[in-house]
Amino acid sequence: MKVYKDWYQGYGTMLVQANVEDTRLGVPEYAIEKLGVEGIEIKWGQGAKSIGGEVKLPTLERALELKGRGYLVHPDPEDAAVQEAYKAGGIREFETHARVGRVDEESFLREVERLRRIGAKYVTLKTGAYRAPDLARAVKFASEGKIDLLTVDGAGGGTGMSPWRMMNEWGIPTVYLESLLHKFLSRLDEKGAFIPSCAIAGGIALEDHIFKALALGAPYIKAVCMGRATLTAAMVGKTQGQLIEEKFGKDSGYREALLRTFIGAAQLRDKYGEDFERIPPAAIAIYTYYDRLATGLRQLMAGCRKFALNFVSRDDLIALTREAADVSGIPYVMEADMEEVERILG
Repeated sequence: MKVYKDWYQGYGTMLVQANVEDTRLGVPEYAIEKLGVEGIEIKWGQGAKSIGGEVKLPTLERALELKGRGYLVHPDPEDAAVQEAYKAGGIREFETHARVGRVDEESFLREVERLRRIGAKYVTLKTGAYRAPDLARAVKFASEGKIDLLTVDGAGGGTGMSPWRMMNEWGIPTVYLESLLHKFLSRLDEKGAFIPSCAIAGGIALEDHIFKALALGAPYIKAVCMGRATLTAAMVGKTQGQLIEEKFGKDSGYREALLRTFIGAAQLRDKYGEDFERIPPAAIAIYTYYDRLATGLRQLMAGCRKFALNFVSRDDLIALTREAADVSGIPYVMEADMEEVERILG
């Protein structure tokens, strides 16, 4: 939070996620009261979606410490046989697992109000690629609670400890899930219900992905979330920075190499002056990556004659297969715009 505040420029905010474990341990209270966090994101399905470890623990001592705090740790570090296997090298690490949450509307609304009472300026909800009724609950509960943002994460997506197969092969793929989300939001909209701002996640990495995600969910999708793609940019930047430092040390050759490697480095140097020295290569890489996305997105929008994001609409898309048309409600390519074609041809 200190780093975030040091570089804060007046837009955006920091959200701290809170799953079942975090709520039990008082993370929202600590984040708001001690760190000055403005927003809490309630998380449905944290803990690698209930089917994998949440955080790896490299030592027996750390595993015992976290179990003593109330975490579920696997294998059990207090088991004598497990301790013996660890000392022999048969077990080299442990992992925490999150308790599986159960959600009902009344308890969710109570939690939203509780977070607001303890000082959360923004309350948001994130849910994953689950079955349609779970998505319907998220939409309905978010509407009833008048939360600030609903984030829906399709497959493939995910970060951290999420098992690879779960991220890529399990759950509802993003196009299907976003199509369901649009249908459910439209239902509530027709009834005059409160519609929260929504964000979509799941395998989004490039500017055309962003454009399609915003268009497919228009007018309800206000943002996209990019976890793995952003982490990849950071890790590549970190690796490049290490290679540059190994070759040049930290002298002027290092700074010149950064400027040659990252297009965004010169912009950051001009903007921050001497503070540029404090910006790590991983951050420069993320800045450069996002600048590339912004440029590409502007080009796509210009091609569609849409000069602000709020003008991007479902009309900007066509479906290349019958299945895509059936799933999304977007017109099939051989049928799209035929009324206009008839007017042109007379």
